[in-house]
Amino acid sequence: MIVSATAIPGLWIVEPEPIGDDRGWFARTYDQAEFARLGLNTDWPQWSRSFNKRAGTVRGMHYQRPPHAETKLVTCLQGAILDAVIDLRPDSPSYCQSVAVELGGASGRALYIPPGLAHGFQTLADDTLVGYHITPPYRPEASAGVRWDDPAFSLSWPGPITVIADKDRAWPDFRLGA
Repeated sequence: MIVSATAIPGLWIVEPEPIGDDRGWFARTYDQAEFARLGLNTDWPQWSRSFNKRAGTVRGMHYQRPPHAETKLVTCLQGAILDAVIDLRPDSPSYCQSVAVELGGASGRALYIPPGLAHGFQTLADDTLVGYHITPPYRPEASAGVRWDDPAFSLSWPGPITVIADKDRAWPDFRLGA
């Protein structure tokens, strides 16, 4: 397993190192000792999945407000997504910057997302299944988000948006320092 830093502090790409033979391959996708060595969360009280019927579906950009801010480990189990995060931590050197990483079932790659980052994705294939390990458990009253096309951020989606929730379309414009 290879864990690599990104341009946003605390955001990590987790890639398996497959060992293959005639059957296919096997790889570690999580190692508690390695995560602990890097100072990453090792306790995942909630595991969730989202199934997305159509390519072009956008979910996000979501986060949980403190004191219920979430850490997520996101992977695409089937199909493919462009997974995007925005740093919303005002004291961060990458405040309001974004990173996007392609995740797909064949690669096994995952994204470790610390608290304070908004998260979302666009599906790149029909019938896409996304898995999340989350801490702490979801609290509806702490739910928040920013718009997927907010001009305050430089998100670039790979294709036309085919499906998006009304809630995700309706987030207000983000204001720096607000």
